[in-house]
Amino acid sequence: MSDRLNENVTDSEMKPVFITADYVRRILKPRNTEAHKGDFGKILIIAGTKGMAGAAVMCARAALRSGAGLVKVSIPEELFPIVQISVPEAICVGRNLTKEDFEEYDAIAIGPGLGTDEESARLLEKVLDDYEKTLVLDADALNIVAKKGNHELLKRSRAKTIITPHLGEAKRLMGMVKYQPVNSRERLAEELVNLTESVSVLKGAGTVVAAKDHPSYINTTGNPGMATGGSGDVLTGMITAFAGQGIEPFDAAKTAVFLHGMAGDMSCEAFGEYGMTALDIADMCALAIKRVLQNQTAEK
Repeated sequence: MSDRLNENVTDSEMKPVFITADYVRRILKPRNTEAHKGDFGKILIIAGTKGMAGAAVMCARAALRSGAGLVKVSIPEELFPIVQISVPEAICVGRNLTKEDFEEYDAIAIGPGLGTDEESARLLEKVLDDYEKTLVLDADALNIVAKKGNHELLKRSRAKTIITPHLGEAKRLMGMVKYQPVNSRERLAEELVNLTESVSVLKGAGTVVAAKDHPSYINTTGNPGMATGGSGDVLTGMITAFAGQGIEPFDAAKTAVFLHGMAGDMSCEAFGEYGMTALDIADMCALAIKRVLQNQTAEK
């Protein structure tokens, strides 16, 4: 893999920016009293497979707690009862999706618990070819791209793509099969942007959000208790929800990352680092948004 990842990078070259509550307050606004659900986006989450229904549940729950007007979840029909009971506000649809189906959504997420078999790979390719709005790729969607080693799948897409890898997924995407030390997480996120032409969300302590022709942004919220199964699915739901509400992809990613960490911090306050779960984080999303908006109002 490229030796550029191991080059020394000076502070003047990087100049990272920190994501703070002040930034998020400039993005999120109080809602109009006459608003209806159609004003807040219609999103589709393509997630879950046998044994992995929880990924779809957590993603959908977080999207709803982050203000999405309407959430549909594309899952195998055998999982309908699980998702409809766990997230009754969401609508379940099957996997036989067409280009016309995609056009009705303001944002789409694909990948959590999806699996990496050929059927899933074909579905991902179809979404990348046919969808033209904001598309969030996480988990198995990224593993499919890495497995095929064909980043043109992303580059040729007409959608505004956001990728959300953790460090292991990022290394697989970069073709770093064997461990290579990375001196700068910001630099790795920027390399992912160059490779995929997507907004890159490199998850972990101090999550990095990078985009073409922009400085990298480093998150300032979160705690070790968030290192738990499903936490990434929650973040994917949040990013998709904000994008579906009309926030530009780079801003949607940064806003979601901050609030996701803030929800994690609030979960930690309530349950502690050892006992908090991803569903706790998903539910705390609503309270994190409330806290930010209340501070915004108080400052006025």
